[in-house]
Amino acid sequence: MAVDQDRVEGSATNLGGKVKEGAGRVTGDEKLKNEGIADQVKGKVQNAVGSVKDALKGK
Repeated sequence: MAVDQDRVEGSATNLGGKVKEGAGRVTGDEKLKNEGIADQVKGKVQNAVGSVKDALKGK
């Protein structure tokens, strides 16, 4: 069974958010850090949507 594209994109967004957050912490850039945190939340939601889609395809 193929993995839903939302899961792939969600994981990538989450990972990118972690990188942004870390860069923001290191440089002291609060805006970048907060963007990273927001991207992580967006990625987790998108991943969850993909999981639901996968579950529905399996039934």
